Amino acid sequence: MTSTRTAPRRQAAGHLFIAPFMIVFVAMLVVPLAYAGYLSLFREQLIGGTTFVGLDNYVRALTDERLLGGVLRVAEFFLLQVPLMLLLGLLFALALDSGMLWLSRFIRLGIFVPYAVPSVVAALMWGYLYGPEFGPIAQLAGTLGLPAPDLLGGDLMLGSLANIVTWEFAGYNMIILYAALRAVPAELYEAAAVDGAGAWRTAWSVKLPALRPALLMALIFSVIGSFQLFNEPQLMQRLAPSVIDSAYTPNLYAYSLAFTSQDLNYAAAVSFLLGLVIVAVSYTVQLALTRRRT
Repeated sequence: MTSTRTAPRRQAAGHLFIAPFMIVFVAMLVVPLAYAGYLSLFREQLIGGTTFVGLDNYVRALTDERLLGGVLRVAEFFLLQVPLMLLLGLLFALALDSGMLWLSRFIRLGIFVPYAVPSVVAALMWGYLYGPEFGPIAQLAGTLGLPAPDLLGGDLMLGSLANIVTWEFAGYNMIILYAALRAVPAELYEAAAVDGAGAWRTAWSVKLPALRPALLMALIFSVIGSFQLFNEPQLMQRLAPSVIDSAYTPNLYAYSLAFTSQDLNYAAAVSFLLGLVIVAVSYTVQLALTRRRT
């Protein structure tokens, strides 16, 4: 009888505990998304005012060459930047976990610090370093008698942006992988030592398999972050306006549509389609890696 009476009270207490989160979640995410979805079904015209157009904004977005070009560009950015960033994070984590580094805490903090630097500050700093006339890279090349690389030019801009994002987030991914390594049971290391495995064999056969879930999570985060690329190109646009236009990335395009062109309805449709692309790519990556594991 006692358990029968206390069960509803426990359920009520559980609902009360999650109520603040649910209120904020609905108010700050669900309601804005629903309102953006509502806006995406309309079109504001000079003559006729706001009219219901159904899915016309989505059809327009699917044939918008500027939007499709931006999606392809961030996909190229993902292929260029994410493997390098995850590889660096993995190498840093394995080196720190090996216990063979001096001043490992200082090194770990030094690698992680760029993640604490606001992306605005990071973009401005690297923009100065990339400067073809005033940047130290160009000056060093001039001192050596070499042509200065055009790091803000059209051919190298995507690589320059990838370098900034890698600098910012390699330490973040290192922390995720390092925490996963610290959770590996000591019995596995002891068994490997009994079998005569050295440091490289232990890293390959014990540590890397144990890191697969953490690597998958880091990869999913990287997919989302790549397709949400905004701050870095938006700030670098001031330095290279002829290279980075208003549709350089899909997020930049949606921002430009909403706050420059005042086309809120079409910007909402573009944002929704971008969200669907992120969900589809993230699910595809997760499904492919999960099937490979099984």
